[in-house]
Amino acid sequence: MFVAPFGGYSFAATEFDAIELNTQTQSGINISESGHYGIMVGIHTRDPGNVYLLYSHQATELNRRGNVPPKQLTTLDVDYLHVGGSLYFSHGALRPYITTSLGLTQMRPDNDYGNETRFSMGFGAGVEYQVNPRLSLFTDARAFATFVSSDNALFCDASQCIWQISADIMWQGQVNAGLKLRF
Repeated sequence: MFVAPFGGYSFAATEFDAIELNTQTQSGINISESGHYGIMVGIHTRDPGNVYLLYSHQATELNRRGNVPPKQLTTLDVDYLHVGGSLYFSHGALRPYITTSLGLTQMRPDNDYGNETRFSMGFGAGVEYQVNPRLSLFTDARAFATFVSSDNALFCDASQCIWQISADIMWQGQVNAGLKLRF
């Protein structure tokens, strides 16, 4: 078994074409770049791989494109909960790897509007350095594709929705660094 806490930076979220339903204002909205943290818990398979459960949390903002005030619409929490696996290409203590995962993305604005939970996939590549049999350091880059149906309402409460978006996939990238403890 292993536990691997990590931290990093989330970037390049897709910009949505959106219509604000209260005012019928058309603009683009996107999730701001910011730091994130998370943890992976998993088991090693017969060399050369592992299977894991990944949780990642980003506290960020939902912004409107351009100079139309207000630029920041709301603060937003973005969480990924994925089941995944990695394939290692070992070269002694230095272990490059590729990884894929499937799971859910949850976006939670800080207002009275509801959360959005959508299916997502991830893939990435990284390198792990094995300090000793129980401790490794790693760094990786991951891309997450969250499936949001085209022409869909976003952030609704019981009586209304804030946005009508036109998009199929929201892309977001992460770069991570962490440590892995084996038991």
